[in-house]
Amino acid sequence: MIDKSRILFDSQIRFENKTKFISGSDEAGRGAMAGPIVVASVILPNDYQNPLIRDSKKLSKKQRELLFEEIKAIAISYAIEIIDASDVDILNPKQASRVGMVNSIMNLKPKPVVSLIDAEKIVIENYNCLPFIKGDDLSQSIAAASILAKTTRDNIMIEYAKVYPEYNFDLHKGYCVKEHVEKTKKFGVLPIHRKSYKPIKDILENNF
Repeated sequence: MIDKSRILFDSQIRFENKTKFISGSDEAGRGAMAGPIVVASVILPNDYQNPLIRDSKKLSKKQRELLFEEIKAIAISYAIEIIDASDVDILNPKQASRVGMVNSIMNLKPKPVVSLIDAEKIVIENYNCLPFIKGDDLSQSIAAASILAKTTRDNIMIEYAKVYPEYNFDLHKGYCVKEHVEKTKKFGVLPIHRKSYKPIKDILENNF
């Protein structure tokens, strides 16, 4: 039987097993209508290999939480940037993600030799940044960053669920699902909602 996970893992590490201090970067929450965008960058040890590390959306909550702690413990360096909803409204989601990428990469120590970034073209003076389409499937470093970003953001939304229990943020994590839209129409727009997003703009304009 062909071990598909092994093939995927081999394709990940082929980008990273020759060079020291390669970083990976990814974001979580860009498409949500509430809560922050979270960006993470990470440098893993050159000889570190873990076939469980892959796109965070393909992992269970328990797997992500275990890998979250392992990645933080084993990483040479990692940085996590949180861009609040109000700043996302000012910058726009794409630009907010890019700002988070730049800041998180520049906060890594040592400076990465190469920075691999999931599907974003980032320019930082004196840094070698390379965009990768489907990078969280091709790069173990990007996949690790995706786990750090998503787990951090999920935990933030779970905390918001305690503050605003009627919105069920622990279930939908602030994304634009029917339940979230209906709850917002009923209970009102919150400070953590992104006012520039069409569903929230529509609610505000129609005075729900």
